[in-house]
Amino acid sequence: MLRVGVMVSGGGTNLQAILDAIDSGQITNTEIVVVVSNNPGAYGLERARSRGIASVCISPKSYGDREAFNEAFLAKLDEYNLDLIVLAGFLVRIPEAVTRKYEGRIINIHPSLIPSFCGVGYYGLRVHEAALARGVKVTGATVHYVDNGMDTGPIILQKAVEVEEGDTPQSLQRRVMEQAEWVILPKAINMIANEKQEEQR
Repeated sequence: MLRVGVMVSGGGTNLQAILDAIDSGQITNTEIVVVVSNNPGAYGLERARSRGIASVCISPKSYGDREAFNEAFLAKLDEYNLDLIVLAGFLVRIPEAVTRKYEGRIINIHPSLIPSFCGVGYYGLRVHEAALARGVKVTGATVHYVDNGMDTGPIILQKAVEVEEGDTPQSLQRRVMEQAEWVILPKAINMIANEKQEEQR
């Protein structure tokens, strides 16, 4: 059974997509053991609580400096004995100590076809604003492993979404979520869970 921790900063729609995929059997051999947010008001934490999943808020603002936060963050993750960490709209840079210790065990969903519109400053609506400003005809989402760079780790899955006439950043964001993010993030988790299952046989 793959022990998963999901990191969210806001509404947790990708978290919900994962929970729904576990419920429907699209993801097997997987258990979400904790949901972590840097934002005490994140609705993602409420989604976790309503399912009886441990919910933890740990924010850089609660610590004197970034170093103290980084240590506390790693210590908190270690408590849950995680096989996989899923960044599902988590707007805090992952400390190097975490990417080092959990190398090959952290994945992120990014709302573009990497290497387009990724890296520092590209998150949330900004990604879709940039795609529309550039006039691209196709965008999408990418699931990738997390390394010490920003959106630079090896790609696991991508799915394209067409840009439609009259799209706004908001309408494009919604379609990328529905047609790409909520499809490939559960798929990637299921692939990892079942590869791990094979290895244990």
